[in-house]
Amino acid sequence: MTTRDAMNSFISKCEDTLQLARDQYIDGSRQGHFHDVEYSEAQAQLEERYNELMAMYHSASGEQKERLNRMRLQLQQLQNEMTLLNHH
Repeated sequence: MTTRDAMNSFISKCEDTLQLARDQYIDGSRQGHFHDVEYSEAQAQLEERYNELMAMYHSASGEQKERLNRMRLQLQQLQNEMTLLNHH
């Protein structure tokens, strides 16, 4: 089982990553190819958080799995939106 502190810390890390990626998504939709590197890095961070989440999911309790599942959906939705923006 994952500790409460570890879960809270991880969820906070995911939220920070989501905010950074949302900012890059907004900039990318406004400015096109101006910030390609930052946009790609934000996508890579989303993927990294997703992979960490999936690893954590296996040792989580039922309640923690629900919380991780909600975060997974947010990460995947933003990943999809960033891909569909066709920024590159």
